[in-house]
Amino acid sequence: MNDAAAVTGAEAGRIAETLAEIACAAGTVLRHWHGGDCPHVLKPDGSPASAADLESEALILKALTTRFPGIPIVAEESSGDRAAGDLFFLVDPLDGTRDFLAGTPHYSVNIALVSEGRPIAAALAAPGLDRVWFSGHDAFEAPIIDGRPGAAQPVRARKAPEAGLLALGSRRHGDAETTACLATLPVMEVRTSGSALKFGLIAAGEADIYVRCGPTMEWDTAAGDAILTAAGGCVVAAAGGPIRYGRVADGYRNGPFAALGDPALADDLVLTGSPACTMPISAPRT
Repeated sequence: MNDAAAVTGAEAGRIAETLAEIACAAGTVLRHWHGGDCPHVLKPDGSPASAADLESEALILKALTTRFPGIPIVAEESSGDRAAGDLFFLVDPLDGTRDFLAGTPHYSVNIALVSEGRPIAAALAAPGLDRVWFSGHDAFEAPIIDGRPGAAQPVRARKAPEAGLLALGSRRHGDAETTACLATLPVMEVRTSGSALKFGLIAAGEADIYVRCGPTMEWDTAAGDAILTAAGGCVVAAAGGPIRYGRVADGYRNGPFAALGDPALADDLVLTGSPACTMPISAPRT
């Protein structure tokens, strides 16, 4: 399976189940290091890379190469500026490394299969919370039991509550632009949460919106984007429409985006993370 056009909806679902297994196995590696003295260094951009990141990534790369030979992999710790092609995997072996090193449970493993610019199968494991989400055509959540996904249940994002929205914010990445974006909506409460876990919580109907105007990388968002979209929500870029993946010319960097449980919220939201992004956005129309 190395042709983007050949991946059917049914096959995407089967791939997602496999990715969930791999993500949970990587989570077992992370649990070994979590809460202990995990060696780490700072990368040139100031973000940490730990022994846990590297060990988790090695496990994921080996598993993906074995199960899906011939499909390129772009992973956080080893991607460089490698071109991806029309069909490739995006991998973040430990999203939320700072929170992980601080001993909090809000970290995740993110794996997504991207076809022609959009993620079509994905898994997002939160080992610290014993939860894993995955999606092909549909989105599911399962408990993590003994390092593997348990019985899965479908998840669905919720419509915007009349009483007001529950927004999720990054514990370590707040900014004035995000605050201004949220001010345009009827937000009742803002809770902090680390890593791509926020996408899973919105997909499960436990929150409504996550706005990020600061920089992120494609491997930070692809898995959560796939799962939230399959659950009936959307992730919208500042210029309107979905995030496109595989942008090697941009160094795999994202611009501002909003993750929404109710796509109708996009009509009233303004993203202001860059001079080119001071405009209302609209949700993808189907």
